[in-house]
Amino acid sequence: MTKRYDAVIIGAGHNGLTCAFYLAQAGLKVRIVERRNVVGGAAVTEEFHPGFRNSVASYTVSLLQPKVIRDMRLEDHGYRVIERPISNFLPQEDGDYLKLGGGLERTQAEFRKFSEHDANVLPDYYDALETVAEVLRGLALKSPPNVGEGFRTLIDGALQGRGLAKLTLSQKRDVLDLFTKSARSFLDSWFESEAVKAAFGFDAVVGNYASPDTPGSAYVLLHHVFGEVNGKKGAWGHSVGGMGQITQIMAKVCEACGVEISLESPVAQVLVDGEKAAGVRLESGEEIAASRVIANVGPRLLYDRLVAPSDLTLEFRRRMKGFKAGSGTFRMNVALSELPNFTCLPGVGEHHQSGIILAPTLDYMDEAFLDAKRYGWSKKPIVEMLIPSTVDPTLAPEGQHVASLFCQQFAPELPDGRSWDDEREAAADCIIDTVEAHAPGFRASVIARQIHSPLDLERKFGLIGGDIMHGNMSLDQLWSARPVLGHGSYRGPIKGLYMCGAGTHPGGGVTGAPGHNCAQVVIGDKGGYGRFL
Repeated sequence: MTKRYDAVIIGAGHNGLTCAFYLAQAGLKVRIVERRNVVGGAAVTEEFHPGFRNSVASYTVSLLQPKVIRDMRLEDHGYRVIERPISNFLPQEDGDYLKLGGGLERTQAEFRKFSEHDANVLPDYYDALETVAEVLRGLALKSPPNVGEGFRTLIDGALQGRGLAKLTLSQKRDVLDLFTKSARSFLDSWFESEAVKAAFGFDAVVGNYASPDTPGSAYVLLHHVFGEVNGKKGAWGHSVGGMGQITQIMAKVCEACGVEISLESPVAQVLVDGEKAAGVRLESGEEIAASRVIANVGPRLLYDRLVAPSDLTLEFRRRMKGFKAGSGTFRMNVALSELPNFTCLPGVGEHHQSGIILAPTLDYMDEAFLDAKRYGWSKKPIVEMLIPSTVDPTLAPEGQHVASLFCQQFAPELPDGRSWDDEREAAADCIIDTVEAHAPGFRASVIARQIHSPLDLERKFGLIGGDIMHGNMSLDQLWSARPVLGHGSYRGPIKGLYMCGAGTHPGGGVTGAPGHNCAQVVIGDKGGYGRFL
């Protein structure tokens, strides 16, 4: 007799694991099928050179929902995050530098090197951002109103809009600015120093193939301040053992709840019977029967490759054809014989434990994007470097280090028919040269490197166009419109088909929120009350 499941989840990334946990807690029989030979999706740790380990794609922690951490009891199983002493360190082209974080007074003192005005206005800026972020945090663990459901849509919209309704007129203006303006336009209204604007503007281009001048890029800036580390809002940190430690713990928790996890089990097709999802067929030919199919993959991968066109309406297919994906991200890990020595701040210091941002101005970031549009990748890329071995010695041999290089802007598809297979090494060299310009001797310290171009990210992790967010975080692809209006509540266009990945609300990052919310919807549809949710 064929074994049947209440739910089969495609993809063992962190959202799939989170969703599986809540479903299992509610009594459902759940199986996860994962294409790779390891759980974690893009949140994995790998040894990329003998003795050197690091997070491969996702590389830092802040956005993981505290409720998910508590409910899954991750800390009981070894989850530990070390907070950065300062948030970011930005070398400047004139030989100066700016440090961001470490407390309000420290940051104000840094800002005074560049602008007394910017130091004075900083508390008000933080308050404005935090007020909006707090309202949106309240929406992160709720299913958006699903447009098209009549009175229910109105009720859900009214209930979720209460937080916004309580804001003052000035605060509502901040909301409008953050959702519609470019990062530059928003920051220009607050600050005068180019270094200060760059310090905040960097978040607007993380995983965003766009210029800081692109309308809507201010929202991406806001998205990156939603999180917290160890109860401190807006902080970022390092997961001891790398990002893979988080998902390995999640997998153990899931299995203890009865979830079955099948590795090396790539899905070929979502099975549909009588206009209802009926399970999946693996590439091996095995068919898995399930009452519900839950996709923890991006919308483009799901609807372009795993669902037969005949099972979708022409209108839905047209809408999904317009779904934008491609984050312009190039990801590299390097093994180092020594720490980089920065010309603007020589010696070893707390800046080595921060996010090292090589993008001194918004103009620099804009030019990086324009370069990528013209040539495929920027000759002066935006680089964020983290050196997690400075706080986690398990990642590298004694006296040596590993560094994460998260880089923008690199076109998802190169112009003129060129392939990333032919250009990945040259792009990696360019990134190394960018660091070398600020820290002479860096190139010589590189023992080995692990390269992931946008095409590599797609092949390895199923991130279409190398999109770490599973789809652009633009106004037309947020909240009830993520991935498309009418299907913003984690329910797909086929009965019994659900979505729990970053291509749904609230979007990208290691949050666990889409997995949590999707499970809530599934249990509600089943007729349960989701007491664990």
